[in-house]
Amino acid sequence: MNEILDRWNQMSEQEAAQDILSCCGSAAWARELAARRPFPDEASLISASDDIWRRLPAHDWLEAFAKHPRIGERKAPVAASTQSASWSAQEQQSVATATESVQSALAEANREYEQRFGRVFIVCATGKSAAEMLYTLKQRLENDEATELQAAADEQRKITNLRLKKWLSL
Repeated sequence: MNEILDRWNQMSEQEAAQDILSCCGSAAWARELAARRPFPDEASLISASDDIWRRLPAHDWLEAFAKHPRIGERKAPVAASTQSASWSAQEQQSVATATESVQSALAEANREYEQRFGRVFIVCATGKSAAEMLYTLKQRLENDEATELQAAADEQRKITNLRLKKWLSL
């Protein structure tokens, strides 16, 4: 068994929920995941995480979304944990090397998205160039609210899965 997972399985439920919160940002997700312990391995942890995430109401999704910085911004929201902010910076590192025009277009598209949907744009940035993220953002601006909420929730699920894997290797 993974040493981190073994330690986490043995924490109190409250400590375990707090410990894993930076992987997602939704307190309800963290509490429910902690309540389902023990997990024997990474696969069972991720499967449970996915199940919990898909069953959460929209307000819990929005809580997680609010912990993310805008794509291209280096400063994480105040609500984000130090670990979450660090992971966001790693995940979005391609934006720092993008051309000024792409960075500017991302900033403008982020503002348009937030005006339209009232929340930060969520995309699993790992492995994507800034231009790819900009293209995705512009495509998703065409979505209606319900479609976009589901798209953002699925991207958050992907981010959470990657962060769970990182968390297990800390």
